[in-house]
Amino acid sequence: MGTIAEAPDLLVIDPPRAGMHKDVVQKVLGLAPEKIVYVSCNPATMARDLVDLKTRYRVEAVQPVDMFPHTFHIESVARLKKIG
Repeated sequence: MGTIAEAPDLLVIDPPRAGMHKDVVQKVLGLAPEKIVYVSCNPATMARDLVDLKTRYRVEAVQPVDMFPHTFHIESVARLKKIG
């Protein structure tokens, strides 16, 4: 990844079903945006990634979104805010 001159205020993350790679988690923590919106098609990997982010972020809300009615698939959206 290239360098960013300024840290973003908001970062929207929409990883693949496998979730974020550990290197990506470290990059996100390094960018240290004030807020993160995490969109996921796999609640299990989302939960795993949120545990990795909890050292610097608080989960303010999680909302399931049923974009595929009559299937077991569900999207989840989480709003995180930087601690302190």
